[in-house]
Amino acid sequence: MNASELREKTPDQLRDQLTQLKKEAFNLRFQQATGQLENTARMRTVKRDTARVMTILNEKAAAAAGEAN
Repeated sequence: MNASELREKTPDQLRDQLTQLKKEAFNLRFQQATGQLENTARMRTVKRDTARVMTILNEKAAAAAGEAN
């Protein structure tokens, strides 16, 4: 997932994406704890995607606050 793709989405879509990523991260942690996780690299990508989504949300919130002033 690219940051440019995320910037095209609305804040509501980004929040939905964030909840999906957090659920996936939870499931991956659960799989790791039970020894069922096969693709350990997926945890890293989910963490980074979560950070990207949060960064874009913060950028959009800052831009909206800047326009309001």
